[in-house]
Amino acid sequence: MISTTSRSTVGLRLSRGALRVLRERGIFAQSYVSLEHQHLAECYVVRGLESGGAAGDVGNYVTFAREDGQPAECFSPVETIGVNGPHAVVLAPVLVRIDMLRKASTYELLITQHRPSSASNGTRPQLEARILFRGVHGRLEFDLSGKDKARAGTVLPAFCSRAGEEVGIPKRFREASRAVTAAVNCEGCSHSHFTKVPHKGEEEIECTSGIGKHSESYTGRLTRAIQEGAPSCEKS
Repeated sequence: MISTTSRSTVGLRLSRGALRVLRERGIFAQSYVSLEHQHLAECYVVRGLESGGAAGDVGNYVTFAREDGQPAECFSPVETIGVNGPHAVVLAPVLVRIDMLRKASTYELLITQHRPSSASNGTRPQLEARILFRGVHGRLEFDLSGKDKARAGTVLPAFCSRAGEEVGIPKRFREASRAVTAAVNCEGCSHSHFTKVPHKGEEEIECTSGIGKHSESYTGRLTRAIQEGAPSCEKS
C-alpha cells in the first residue's frame, strides 16, 4: 500500500558538522514525523519512530508521548542489526515528540505536538506542528553512562532563558524528558526508553467486559482495524 506522506519540518536544527559527527559515531535518531492515511480504517494517523542512543560524549534520541504526557503506545517494535537506530514505530491521532541532543554535559531539548489539521470538502488535512518547549544549552553535570548511571531516568538538565532565569520543562512532559535524558546517555542503545507495548491480555479482558471496543487501547483498535478492515479507528 502506498502512503501519501506530509513530513513536519519542525525539529532540532543541526548543522552539517553535527550531523556528520552523529553519523560517524553511529547514532541514527530519526526526528521526522509524517501524516499517514489508513485506507481500511478511513482515518489519518501521525507516525513517528522512536530512535537513537549514545556513543561516548555524544547522544541523540527521539521518543513520543501522548498529549497528557503519558507514554505513546508502540505500534510495532523494531529490531535492527546495529545499535543507536530505530527502536519502535508509533502511530496515533496526535503525537508529542521529545527530541534531545547531548554533547558531554550540554543538552538541547525540543518538545513539539503533531496532529492533522481540520479538513473540509474531502481535502487531505495538513500535518500541524506546535512547539511546546524549547530548551537551549541546558546543563546536567552527572555522568549517566558512568559513575552516576544509577541516577539515569531520575534527573533532568537545567535550562535557562537568555536572561539567565531558569525555564522549567512542562510538568506533564518531565517523565518523558527524564527518559530521553537517560536515552542520550545510553551507549549502544538497542531498546525503547519511553514508548510502551500494549498488553494484549489486558485489551482482550477489557473488550469482553461489556464496555465494547472503546475500552481497548488506540493501538489495539488500529491494529484490529487494519487486520479486519473495520470502518473506524477513531480515538475515544
